[in-house]
Amino acid sequence: MAHHLLYNVKFLWERWTGSGVKQSKWKIPALLACATVLLARAQPSRADDFTLGDVANDAKLYFTAPVRWDGSDWMFFGGSVAAIAVAHAYDDRVRTAEAPAAAKGLTGTDTNSTRDFIPAASFVVGTWVISEFTSDASFGRTEAYSMLEAAGFSTLTAEALKYAAGRERPDQTTDSDDWRESGSSFPSLHTTAAFAVGTVFAESGNDDYRWLRRILGYGMASATAYLRVHENQHWLSDTVAGAALGIATGRFSTHRRMQRAHDWNLSVTPSSYGGARLTFNMIVN
Repeated sequence: MAHHLLYNVKFLWERWTGSGVKQSKWKIPALLACATVLLARAQPSRADDFTLGDVANDAKLYFTAPVRWDGSDWMFFGGSVAAIAVAHAYDDRVRTAEAPAAAKGLTGTDTNSTRDFIPAASFVVGTWVISEFTSDASFGRTEAYSMLEAAGFSTLTAEALKYAAGRERPDQTTDSDDWRESGSSFPSLHTTAAFAVGTVFAESGNDDYRWLRRILGYGMASATAYLRVHENQHWLSDTVAGAALGIATGRFSTHRRMQRAHDWNLSVTPSSYGGARLTFNMIVN
């Protein structure tokens, strides 16, 4: 995957009257004309833009992605399948350790479904709200859009896999090999969505805080996966599959956001010192 570097060069136009530059009758009109042109032409970087056309194009690329996978993508897929197989070998053992015993655990109900969606939803809403109090809200809003896209794409994939697998949940059967029984256990939808949102959060933003973002993003998703197993709603392998699907989708949406970026963009905003601030952003591969 290409590495993207963001260079910000900021030019501050101080108070014109205090600049010490000899003024003429043409300077102010000329500067206003230049500012008007810049404001008319300056648009947010495509990394900060998100349209329905982008979603449609992303959907096409996402659902046809396997035909373009390279060696690293196939290694991730193979590693995920291996991890799911290992987790499946421990499904019964983990259920015995974490969930109610035998018939006591066969309730067939999920009373905490809404509660277990709240952590991922709070990341989306929180990112949006916090962005409104930052100097460049468009970055935060587009990050929230990417979270929703990743959650949506991964949810559709998870539902298709659930239908194909038909695996019964551990609160419906004590046999971890009850496949093709019209169940909805594999993969865990909550875990899938949590890792999709958490991955976008973890891999976005400034590299200076990458470690903190990864702790929070992947920590939230891992906690969601643990709760689904602990509450006897999913087998361990369901959550491992959901994590792999969510991570892959989150990385896809994050990468697509950067691919949509223009090479550069300009914006003009009022300066707190008076005058205007010209911001130049460049994204290079």
